[in-house]
Amino acid sequence: MSFNSICKKIKNVEIQGAENIAKAGLKAYSLKPGKESVKKLTSLRPTEPALINALKFAKKNSVPSALNHFKKSKLKISELGAKKIHGLIFTHCHSSSVMSILKKAKKEKRNFKVFNTETRPLYQGHLTAKELTKAKIPTTMVIDSAANSAIEHSSLVLMGADAILKEGSVINKIGSGMYAQLAYSHKVPVYIATNSWKFSLKDVKIEQRAYKEVWKNAPEHIKISNPAFEKINPKYITAIISELGILTPKKFIKEVKCRNT
Repeated sequence: MSFNSICKKIKNVEIQGAENIAKAGLKAYSLKPGKESVKKLTSLRPTEPALINALKFAKKNSVPSALNHFKKSKLKISELGAKKIHGLIFTHCHSSSVMSILKKAKKEKRNFKVFNTETRPLYQGHLTAKELTKAKIPTTMVIDSAANSAIEHSSLVLMGADAILKEGSVINKIGSGMYAQLAYSHKVPVYIATNSWKFSLKDVKIEQRAYKEVWKNAPEHIKISNPAFEKINPKYITAIISELGILTPKKFIKEVKCRNT
């Protein structure tokens, strides 16, 4: 796969999940290293600090060492997260960190089932459902607007992250903030599974995607809002599961800043 073809797949969301995007960006950078390549790659998906931080690390060290960070972190996240898995698990969109936790829990013979959303308009939930069923994890897909009942009967909500901001809020797929708020109202704990490289000191602009993803042949004069992400208020987050441990948003931010100083 060429540098340009990888860029196209990242831009068109053919590569899904923040970590997978970062890994693809690292592969592209290895094919065509240099400042211009970094500029091009980081412009494709501005809501992806993991891509930015991975390229920054690779430029200073190496691509293999950056990839190794992801590998080691994923193992730690899956080990920590699997301990929390029981009963009914609600998840949204597709997250490689969430998948690693659920697969680890399956290997440990934990008793659980999964509710996952279809995740309109690009249906990333289909990818999650396929991966879960392949791992022989009992899965029920719910339409996005029917999530309230699923969350109410869940043991916990487990989602990934595209970015974590300095005040502790998490940016993830559109709908995530709403689901976290619903979980909070039902007293269902919310865990965010993510690599610490998702942390961003800068505010992250919410990406508005093409209206054709929602309604390809929409009538004229209809405005269609298609935000790709939204913020999850830290008050609704029980803890963030990362290679740094299982920490509240406040403690996670403190730990990340401590390690970066």
